[in-house]
Amino acid sequence: MSVKELNIRNKKAKFEYHLEDQFTAGIQLSGTEIKSIRSGKASILEAYCICENREVWIRNMHINEYVNGSFYNHKPKADRKLLLNKKEIISIEKFLKIKGNTLVPLKLFLSEKGWVKVDFACATGKKLHDKRQDLKEKDDRREMDRAMKK
Repeated sequence: MSVKELNIRNKKAKFEYHLEDQFTAGIQLSGTEIKSIRSGKASILEAYCICENREVWIRNMHINEYVNGSFYNHKPKADRKLLLNKKEIISIEKFLKIKGNTLVPLKLFLSEKGWVKVDFACATGKKLHDKRQDLKEKDDRREMDRAMKK
């Protein structure tokens, strides 16, 4: 079995949120879910994480149904459990108690052993003026790079 590189990212996350602590967690998946993810048929653009009963779950992560899955197929937008240490879960719960804080998935990838993992960050939402400032800085950097090339 060849392990190929997954490139499933949430590109909007850095623009929409101030990212603080980052975590890496495994995901509890069924057989058809892992096959769909390995073929690149997943999306985390609208996904977010929640904490319930000392467990962390990822919601709205879309995994397409497996083509050869027959009646064993999974639900595309089901909640999936994230596998974390107890200390990590406690720190995440403390962070989520503050109003306006959320957990945002950043990247879905395969580990060296072939397990599917997700990188997610504790985040707070940006205001409109923060987003404008980021765009202004990005344009300034681009112009400076152009000037340096010439």
